[in-house]
Amino acid sequence: MANAVYDMNPFEFNLKLAEALKKIPEISAPEWVKYVKSSSGKERPIDDPDFWYKRTASILKQIYRKGILGVNRLRTRYGSKKNRGAKPEEFRKASGKIIRTILQQTDEAGLTEKVEPQKGSKQRSGRKLTEKGKKLLEGLK
Repeated sequence: MANAVYDMNPFEFNLKLAEALKKIPEISAPEWVKYVKSSSGKERPIDDPDFWYKRTASILKQIYRKGILGVNRLRTRYGSKKNRGAKPEEFRKASGKIIRTILQQTDEAGLTEKVEPQKGSKQRSGRKLTEKGKKLLEGLK
């Protein structure tokens, strides 16, 4: 059976998923997102009006691929290099508030759920996709 997540061009898939996420009432960009940067490594605030939905789509695809992901790993994933002028560039993690808020909204929408590690196991804590989330990602055409 063909899997839309991997068969489709990743850029097209992200845009289609972002459009599908716009129809979910629980997922919406907060008022403050117009005024913040996506990372301390960035110089300017976000200017893309669909940034929130594109980042949410990207995060959901990352969770689909990896299984369980937490905020800290996603901060590293979306981080970038900071231009420090004459000094060498340094890596900076992305904003945790943006990622945390997106994950809380996807939890409310029923697309993801929290996973707590069992005592003595090596399982990570974080978020994983629910059946509803998997159907949304795999059902895109």
